[in-house]
Amino acid sequence: MTERDKIHGETLYLPDDPEIMREQLGYLEKLYAFNATRPSELDKREALLREMFAELGEDCYIEPPLYCNWGGHHVHFGDRVYANFHLTLVDDTHIYVGSNTMFAPNVTVATAGHPILPELRAQAYQYNLPVHIGRNCWIGAGAVILPGVTIGDNTVIGAGSVVTKDIPENVVAVGNPCRVLREIGERDRQYFYRDKPIDKALLK
Repeated sequence: MTERDKIHGETLYLPDDPEIMREQLGYLEKLYAFNATRPSELDKREALLREMFAELGEDCYIEPPLYCNWGGHHVHFGDRVYANFHLTLVDDTHIYVGSNTMFAPNVTVATAGHPILPELRAQAYQYNLPVHIGRNCWIGAGAVILPGVTIGDNTVIGAGSVVTKDIPENVVAVGNPCRVLREIGERDRQYFYRDKPIDKALLK
């Protein structure tokens, strides 16, 4: 089995393997082109993203700059996914994001890690674990999502959180490490922020 074959195998491998690096470089060229687009070049951005990503749904929008280890080659977005500035996708293996999910600025989603044992790190060994983010989630500014994590549908991850373990659906979760603060409930149908009431006409 080659080092390239191990990328998605949830095992240790050497990411500086020449075969891997040659392939990765080609994808990074497209990422460079995406980040070099002008604000008015929306059609060009979309066309590039469709070349770059493993899957891209309808009406997705990513604000450059975008950072991806593999140029988005292992990224799967549903429909209407929105990402603000400086989204970092460490996509050494697959990242799955459900429809209607939003990323605030400076979010990092990491699939890659390195062993704790110093002798292995000195040899540059790496492992990759896929990340799954559900539908209709909101990932707050500066959040970090670590390898192997699953976040359930409709969940809100608070700004600055470090998500080290799975988070269920329909909750607000915050902190470092990120923990469930509360379930999304009836009060959230009445107020959009603290004591700011929701116009009932907006609810379908």
